[in-house]
Amino acid sequence: MIYVSEPFTDTPAQYRNDLHRQVYETLVRLSIPFVRVDTDDAITMDDCIAIAERLQTPIVKTLLLCNRQQTNFYLFVTTSEKPFSTKNFSRAMEISRVSFASGEQLESMLGTKVGSASVLSLLHDPQMHVQLVLDKQAFEAEWYGCSDSTTTGYMKLPTKDLLEKFLPETGHTPIWIEV
Repeated sequence: MIYVSEPFTDTPAQYRNDLHRQVYETLVRLSIPFVRVDTDDAITMDDCIAIAERLQTPIVKTLLLCNRQQTNFYLFVTTSEKPFSTKNFSRAMEISRVSFASGEQLESMLGTKVGSASVLSLLHDPQMHVQLVLDKQAFEAEWYGCSDSTTTGYMKLPTKDLLEKFLPETGHTPIWIEV
């Protein structure tokens, strides 16, 4: 069983990297409330089950995808229980098939490791190299659960604040799809 701390409503005492610091500083500056937990390394959606229970909100699935030529990149957010299908994603986006970006691309483009990508990672993409794609169903709840840009920290924040305050701060305009 994965370790999940009691919930906190303050920032971490120590940041793991620049993006981690930037995420929390941005949330505080934008007055976006959050509830966070510290965890063991959580890489898979199965690891997120106990985290979701502690936070009392589902943790979304976030994937960095790219086209075959690796010239277009998509940060796709969907619900945890939906299996990912490149065919369904490509059909909804009206594009050719996509594949998963590499771990190296994830780190260089979004400053995160495999298992820690989230919309919060877009703070690391001021040049807008990554297109944000959101599954409408993942944003229907009052709270949004995701990684805090590390594999050992997860949080929930109001979905409305994420969409109306945080995303405009990153400059990324999402494409909304249903898959």
